[in-house]
Amino acid sequence: MGSSAEPRLRPTPLHKGLDGGPHEQLHQRLQRVRERTEALIAGLEPEDLCLQGMADASPPKWHLGHTTWFFEAFLLEPHLPGWRVEEPRWAYLFNSYYDAVGERHPRPQRGLLTRPPIAAVLAWRRRVEAGLSALVDDLPRRSPAEADALSALLELGLQHEQQHQELLLMDLLDGFSRNPLEPAVDPGPQGAEAEWTLRSGDDPAARGWRGHPGGLVAIGHEDRDPGFHFDNETPRHRVWLEPFELAQGLVSNAEYGDIIADGGYRRPELWMSEGWAVVQARRWQAPRYWRVDREFTLAGLRLRQPGAPVRHLSWFEADAYARWAGARLPSEAEWELAASGPDGLPMAFGLLWQWTASPYRPYPGYRAAPGAVGEYNGKFMTSQFVLRGSCFLTPPDHGRLTYRNFFPPASRWMAGGLRLARDGR
Repeated sequence: MGSSAEPRLRPTPLHKGLDGGPHEQLHQRLQRVRERTEALIAGLEPEDLCLQGMADASPPKWHLGHTTWFFEAFLLEPHLPGWRVEEPRWAYLFNSYYDAVGERHPRPQRGLLTRPPIAAVLAWRRRVEAGLSALVDDLPRRSPAEADALSALLELGLQHEQQHQELLLMDLLDGFSRNPLEPAVDPGPQGAEAEWTLRSGDDPAARGWRGHPGGLVAIGHEDRDPGFHFDNETPRHRVWLEPFELAQGLVSNAEYGDIIADGGYRRPELWMSEGWAVVQARRWQAPRYWRVDREFTLAGLRLRQPGAPVRHLSWFEADAYARWAGARLPSEAEWELAASGPDGLPMAFGLLWQWTASPYRPYPGYRAAPGAVGEYNGKFMTSQFVLRGSCFLTPPDHGRLTYRNFFPPASRWMAGGLRLARDGR
């Protein structure tokens, strides 16, 4: 991409702690996460920063503003004495879906927000980062319970920003794909697509099927276990599974091409009724970014690799392929059990999110977090399906075994793929 001075501005280093322990580590993690977000826009032009290709996506500038607003609204304003909100009207612009916090600008119109300019948003980020640094410095003077609660809330904000790092790239891919010039988001030898090329090669270990006896198994995050988790990953609970088999690898481009050659997008018997209606209305004939023998990627238009896992599938497409192949989608409990085994599950992490047959619903005993942050996951537990694993756009320290991603069944701009399952034999 061409040059632009403003998006390349770097955040000023956060204040360093004195003890080199957890206090310092929190400073460092805050700085790493915030810097990575801005690194994602370093090669973009100012015009790109307001790009919104569809109503479900958001412009890069909005992602930068929203993640900053989150910290200001939930950490600094209520918990840092003397904090002054930068511009009260910006809450209306950068709130996403927190009804308890106030009204918000309509999502489909985020691409119209040419103001505030990117320089103002970046300056706001610096000020918020300085405030967060001051809050971290103040934690030793708080009670242990309060310090723990604020540290947990800060980690939630960082995990939230990492989610938006992935979303930012997904949204850019969608927006750039609509440009007749088919430009590259990241044309260089480094970046997400370079990592994809390295990770998605043919793996002999990812062939065949793996059988499991089923039985009474436990899934979900145990609250007493260390490490971050979202509230929707709890509580750990028992699930009965019948014997099943899971494919070792993900369905490839070549394998998915077989259903297209067999007229799969013209055969209503393969599709859920709602899915068939979507196929007809949107005139789907192939995965989201396929172009004859090529596919559109963050690196621009590339020759499609037959052996690479097929990506950018909706749940409807994944389900139809599984039916055509004489198989089915795994439940999220089956997926988690297989991935947690002593040998793990090939291609489980770092390639593609994997659709499951499980609707996104609360686990037995689920309790949403108190306050406005309780809207983060719980309010979406309807009309969506769960994806497991992580993808090549997911920050390396953001994925985990119990992570529950979720999207509506017609969504396919995210990096979603397909692993088959079948009943045990």
